[in-house]
Amino acid sequence: MDQLFTFNSLFTLLMLVLLQIVLGFDNLLYIALESKKAPENKQSYVRKLGIGLAIILRIVLLFALMSLIQYFQNPFASLDDNGYLEFEVNIHSLIVLGGGIFIIYTAIKEIWHMMLLKEHRDNEEKKGSVKTLIFWIVIMNLVFSFDSILSAMALTSGMDYIPQLILMTIAIVAGGILMIVLADKVSEFLQKNRMYEVLGLFILLIVGIMLLSEGGHLAHLTLFRNPVTPMSKTTFYFVIFVMVLIDIVQSKYQKNLMKSKERNEKL
Repeated sequence: MDQLFTFNSLFTLLMLVLLQIVLGFDNLLYIALESKKAPENKQSYVRKLGIGLAIILRIVLLFALMSLIQYFQNPFASLDDNGYLEFEVNIHSLIVLGGGIFIIYTAIKEIWHMMLLKEHRDNEEKKGSVKTLIFWIVIMNLVFSFDSILSAMALTSGMDYIPQLILMTIAIVAGGILMIVLADKVSEFLQKNRMYEVLGLFILLIVGIMLLSEGGHLAHLTLFRNPVTPMSKTTFYFVIFVMVLIDIVQSKYQKNLMKSKERNEKL
């Protein structure tokens, strides 16, 4: 227990909380977009309850991973000696692949609804079930939490079991509370700036592709003798930065064009 009160442990705790924040960005975006399907007066409730339940289940998952990590990583199905398709599937890879497929499906569906305005309006009127939305927020939170928990376990390796568990639990709770606070603010921003919803959905699409690449790598997936490699976090954040920058420049350019058109009409 003395390990909890050293400078190294406090620094590790700070790094764990920062890790939860950085890796929680894509999760936060998903929650903000998904909760908009709930009735307006229930959206904040859906976000807070969904994240709150996910925090509890993340801690349960932490206990499970620390005790059963080898079972999540052990392959249970494989296909070898094939020039077209090879894989070695484990539970971890299936969870990540399933999450990636679901997020890509969600993003494409919402983008399609935005393109078909009538269908999108109909979809807005048919608000989703609060229980269903909370369920999916919790499930996707758990999918996103695998990386953060495994990274946290790597950061705290070398510590005794109990101090390691306490530090990671504190980081999960702190990160969850921060997500509860920021979820409403992100949702309010998207509500006031509807044009950024499209950007958010395309970011979500990239998140899904990143999860697919990571799941394929975990499953040792090889297509036509080319192994699937995971998209690095550096590449992911660089793509996000470029997309946001393009959106800002495009928005500013359109405003300037509108102002120029108005001035010409007055002359």
